[in-house]
Amino acid sequence: MYLADMGADVIKIEPLRGDDARGWGPPFLNGEAAWFLSVNRNKRSLCLDLRSETGRDVLFQLLETADVFIENINPVKLGKHGLGIESLRERFPKLVICAFSGFGLTGPDAGLPGYDLIAQARSGMMSVTGADGIPQRVSTALSDVAAGTVAAFAVAAALVRQQQNGEGEVVDVALLEADLAFMSPRIASFLAGEPEPKPCAGQDSVVAIYQRMQTADRPIVIAIGNDGHWRRSCAALGLHELGEREDLATNADRRANRDEVVGAFQESLASMSSADALKLFEEVGVPCAPINFLSEVVTDPQVEARGAIVDYQHPVAGVFRGVGAPWRLSSDPQDRQARIPAPTRGQHGREILAEIGLDDDEITRLAKKEAVWVPGL
Repeated sequence: MYLADMGADVIKIEPLRGDDARGWGPPFLNGEAAWFLSVNRNKRSLCLDLRSETGRDVLFQLLETADVFIENINPVKLGKHGLGIESLRERFPKLVICAFSGFGLTGPDAGLPGYDLIAQARSGMMSVTGADGIPQRVSTALSDVAAGTVAAFAVAAALVRQQQNGEGEVVDVALLEADLAFMSPRIASFLAGEPEPKPCAGQDSVVAIYQRMQTADRPIVIAIGNDGHWRRSCAALGLHELGEREDLATNADRRANRDEVVGAFQESLASMSSADALKLFEEVGVPCAPINFLSEVVTDPQVEARGAIVDYQHPVAGVFRGVGAPWRLSSDPQDRQARIPAPTRGQHGREILAEIGLDDDEITRLAKKEAVWVPGL
């Protein structure tokens, strides 16, 4: 989707029944799953049976004109579907092939199925997330979004190389390794001698204070990222003696005395409203924020000012509200509308097949053989 947002013509190949994510609901908008709509804008849809030789022949015709082939088939099944990486490279030497999987194309677990939950567990992410020693999943499709973002970056780089020397590339993206990238600071600290971490209720392992704090009415977060933040926040809270102590002058000192430091801040904040506390920290330049509920996120003045939530027009779902691309280009239209809303099942099948030279009779023949599914046939 991010490549499509940047202007790529992306053809989404779905099984004849459609992408499983079309059924990931509720909620549904006139039968269209909000989950599916959120990640499929700017794509065209073609339903193909890649298990059949005829269906694969159609795919190969498409690949003759493609710059990039992105697939998320389990590596063990690639060969069974006639889509082995090496055979594709031999047949299409200029093609950039991006292979998504749970664990990558190599290694003892290459054949295992992978989902976001599995990657979060295997990467150690869940082991440091949660409270009271109970591991917990980060409650969004973090691994999927991370892997997609990594892939878009890597594919774009591979395309530059392709344009320079005409050579293809294999981009191997694993959900596990996308999550390991998020865990990099924690893993590096552990390898440098830090004790095995446990779920810490959102408390940072290195920086003190960098966590949730309770005010009189609701929790907020405070990020004391340097010694200046520390001194200014202590002064703002009236904790002058604490801020002047030499044994708390550095982050390492404060970390060694974390319970005392956190306790003093928490005691001062307990009787303050969240609005007063946030205003106090903002006035002295200390990073802080409310912990927004989603109802507050979508009406956040900054989110609204940036146009981060976009109203998309969909032919079946009607108006669909979702998150737009997380970047701004000077060439972007002001309304940030998708060029193409998330497609209905097989919506663009006829036009895509026509683009590779198939006439109506040939498309009908393929549909009767159940090699393709086209609406209306």
